[in-house]
Amino acid sequence: MRLIFVTLVTLGPLGIPSSVSAQDAAATRQQATVAMKRAATYYQQHVSTHGGYVYFYSLDLQQRWGEGEATAEQIWVQPPGTPTVGMAYLEAYRATSDPFYLNAARRAAEALVYGQMRSGGWTNCIDFDPRGERVALYRNGRGRGRNISSLDDGQTQSAIRFLMHTDQALEFQHAEIHAATRLALDALLNAQFPNGGFPQVWDDDVVPDPPVIQANYPDHDWRSEGRVKNYWDMYTLNDNVTGYVAEVLIDAHKIYDDARYREALRRLGDFLILAQMPEPQPAWAQQYNYQMQPIWARRFEPPGICGDESQEVIETLLMIYRETKDRRYLEPIPSAIAYLNRSRLPDGRLARYYELQTNKPLYMVRSGNIYSLTHDDSNLPAHYGWKWPSRLQELEQQYQQAKAGTAVTSPPLDWNDVQTIVSELDEQGRWVSRFDGRGLVGQAKMRIGAEYLSSERFSENLTLLSRFVAADGR
Repeated sequence: MRLIFVTLVTLGPLGIPSSVSAQDAAATRQQATVAMKRAATYYQQHVSTHGGYVYFYSLDLQQRWGEGEATAEQIWVQPPGTPTVGMAYLEAYRATSDPFYLNAARRAAEALVYGQMRSGGWTNCIDFDPRGERVALYRNGRGRGRNISSLDDGQTQSAIRFLMHTDQALEFQHAEIHAATRLALDALLNAQFPNGGFPQVWDDDVVPDPPVIQANYPDHDWRSEGRVKNYWDMYTLNDNVTGYVAEVLIDAHKIYDDARYREALRRLGDFLILAQMPEPQPAWAQQYNYQMQPIWARRFEPPGICGDESQEVIETLLMIYRETKDRRYLEPIPSAIAYLNRSRLPDGRLARYYELQTNKPLYMVRSGNIYSLTHDDSNLPAHYGWKWPSRLQELEQQYQQAKAGTAVTSPPLDWNDVQTIVSELDEQGRWVSRFDGRGLVGQAKMRIGAEYLSSERFSENLTLLSRFVAADGR
């Protein structure tokens, strides 16, 4: 599932129709400001636990879901959990200067500080119950068990980015938040491999020092040989690991003016250049071993060229180029886009996997807990994304803009969206969602038609209203 980070963004133009008077626009802005405060007050005062959040809540707040059902003592780090909600509070503070939002963000940041791993990063959940089933080895000494910091699904990256922006908003005066942020950044830099790549997870062990080499095809039978149990310790692109890391490094350099973060960003870009496979498939895999060959991850994740991860790498290279202005990071993009375009499925989408060298779309079938490789897409397991929408036209446009030096702007705010969001807030200050049967992040178990609260929806709505209020008619 593709995750969404709520980020501090450059404001786009305000899409108010010409028929709307200045008086009506001002009135709507006031309504948006009131709606923001009502929604944030309810979410902070009634929904939060220890200042943090999970993904979903029943309307009576008795049931909670993150990756599975959560207890009242657990909060989620992985988006759209605590960092996602916290970034929305910061956006509201940026728009209004109301200290209420900064205080809500501070409390969320303090909750993350509590659950920082001894290894410096975060796992997907923080359990405030020292005897809880999800507790881990926290830096504060109140936990036990595993000491794994994870970059999977943006877990550590989202926590660091939120803490950095909170640290900045607090003018670097909150000692615990500041110290936790700098320690996390140091841990992230220490986890970077010599070639610039990152693992999926790390602990306190010394990072291996394999040779820096170009990606290549395995010389063994990849279908049955070369499987490793600790794939998570090796070079990882799955679930946009490197894109989220790049965002952290860019923000860290801007906020702390430390050249180490710019250098780490460049090294990350160098790794993505190295990780591009040679012809006939000049794109990227999910996982690589230390010989820079695609490898198995989970039993339903075979070695192969990956449609969606390759699109994410292109986005990341564009991001690194915009920050560094080094045209080397644009060089892999044309051949990758051309390859992906000729690899599209008949319906225009991209396969998650393409078989090495033959380029046939590669899938899995499942019988119990046994998975088998196939080229047949007629009976795919429903728990995984085997096909992904093509964003190649958009990526080609972004590449041409980058090459020409054209600035990238955010889309205009939609006046109708603002009015809809304000009108959908209920009398208690809640945006209530209704389950329509489609899969939710974390696969919360609800009946069709059940009403619930969503941290993702809250964060998106609060962010959009904040942008509207901050635009102030521009």
